[in-house]
Amino acid sequence: MTRFSANLGFLWADRPLPDAVRAAYAAGFDAVECHWPYDVNATEVKAALDDTGLQMLGLNTRRGDVPGGDNGLSAMPHRTDEARAAIDEALAYARVLGTRNIHVMAGFSDHPDAHATFVENLRYACDAGAADGITMLIEPLNAFDAPGYALRDTDHAAQIIADVGADNLKLMFDCYHVGRTEGDVLGRLRPLLPLIGHIQFAAVPDRGAPDHGDVDYDTVFAEIAALGWDAPLGAEYKPGGDTDATLGWLRTMRAVEA
Repeated sequence: MTRFSANLGFLWADRPLPDAVRAAYAAGFDAVECHWPYDVNATEVKAALDDTGLQMLGLNTRRGDVPGGDNGLSAMPHRTDEARAAIDEALAYARVLGTRNIHVMAGFSDHPDAHATFVENLRYACDAGAADGITMLIEPLNAFDAPGYALRDTDHAAQIIADVGADNLKLMFDCYHVGRTEGDVLGRLRPLLPLIGHIQFAAVPDRGAPDHGDVDYDTVFAEIAALGWDAPLGAEYKPGGDTDATLGWLRTMRAVEA
């Protein structure tokens, strides 16, 4: 049976994070993940995870000065101290929750040293997380939603992973971003599978629930399963209202697989 993780950055985002964890459990999700949980005491989130038996699969490093336009820090030259503080903070939070994946956000940069800066900060992150078995993830963001983001596409991500050379650095393969930037989701996923640490999805192009749009997710989910992937797939879509009202796709999947 295909397993799914609720991304609580978008789903039940109107609720406190511990309550969102419980809502995901009640809806039948197999795991959860989040964006930036740092305003919530980690012990409160851990209690909700313990109550439900769900695992928090991943979280993101802080974006930085969001009102000032930041969307990550680790590829931004001259901000290494801030980037590494964000990595340390994410690691500390992840250790409390038992989370095994951290998305290290690159940020907006066209500086000629952005690539080298990202590589060095990722080496720092991978070294810091290795002892706890924590994997660092990098995610290309599409140019429609995040113009100027320093990590552009899956080829670029594969090059970064090769340059860092750490076993605990993987690709966050977001079908939505890949669909918007590169078009052929399955054509990109198949050869990249050995590099992938987590898979996310949302409708293309509106980033809504996966029951509409340009990508046939019934086919995508079946192909991912056929490739041997058995970890939960991350539902990182924007519900545009009440989350529970958008979960027909999940109920349908469960009914088909029952």
